[in-house]
Amino acid sequence: MKNLGIILSAVILLGIACSTIEKPIKGIPLIIDADTANEVDDLYAIVRALRAEELDVKAITSAQFHTSPLATDSTVYESQTINEDIVRLMDRMDVDLPLGANQPMKSPADPATSEASEYIINSARDHSPQDPLHIAILGSCTNVASAIVDAPEIIPNLRVHYIGFWHDTLAQVFDLQEFNSGNDTIGVQVLLDAEGLDFDVMTATTCQHLVFSKQEVDHHLKGRGGISDYLVDRWDSYTRWWTDEDPEKEKWIMWDVAIIEALIDPETAQKKSFQAPSSTPDRTIDAYIDIDVDTMITNFWISVSPES
Repeated sequence: MKNLGIILSAVILLGIACSTIEKPIKGIPLIIDADTANEVDDLYAIVRALRAEELDVKAITSAQFHTSPLATDSTVYESQTINEDIVRLMDRMDVDLPLGANQPMKSPADPATSEASEYIINSARDHSPQDPLHIAILGSCTNVASAIVDAPEIIPNLRVHYIGFWHDTLAQVFDLQEFNSGNDTIGVQVLLDAEGLDFDVMTATTCQHLVFSKQEVDHHLKGRGGISDYLVDRWDSYTRWWTDEDPEKEKWIMWDVAIIEALIDPETAQKKSFQAPSSTPDRTIDAYIDIDVDTMITNFWISVSPES
């Protein structure tokens, strides 16, 4: 009986030990809303996010970019196609790919409802203010703004991270005449006027300093197959229409990578609260005013390079 007691005690202690073993902590729940076909940096940002243990990417929603000089009448489908390529090449078929709206909102009361906006609503309803759903908007904000108009009750359950605006931090003035914002000016105002929405902005003023060189891209990725060569080919084949400088495309601003790096490691970015350009009284939003470019680049290549 004594031996049996010892055995039972050992079993109980083992059970307690097993129950107290620290379980793996999942990353923050994230939806990436991206106009992926518009540029180059979206692809790099998405790949970085999918490789990061700090992020639990639930879905990549496709976004339109109808104001681009290169735009067709089906920009959201182009973004969708690239999103599908990325998850296939990275063997991440667990990531959902809801199709977004192909046109911007027509009025603040007229959402561009889509599979993507409905997915955002349903996902947000599974969260709470204590356990929010994060959304990184890398392009037009049509899908997220439409979701908020269709279901404003989800606002407390969201944390929205947006790439957009120019920002004079000294004068504390936001300039909304910026590419992402111009692709849905009504949607932007919906987000700015959404009282209670946890909303921060990685401004173009700040993230324009995150620049990759073609030399480092080729060094880390070229000739390595799969998603690596897909990223290289995107850089090589995309027609950069907004500048005549650097015709050989030796450098590229990685606008969207900045917000993903800031989410992964908040120590690499600094943000402050500012009065928002909003019709809602006393509305403030957080804007990033500085990023640690060197650390962001180092962290990116440690994560993304096949050598790592």
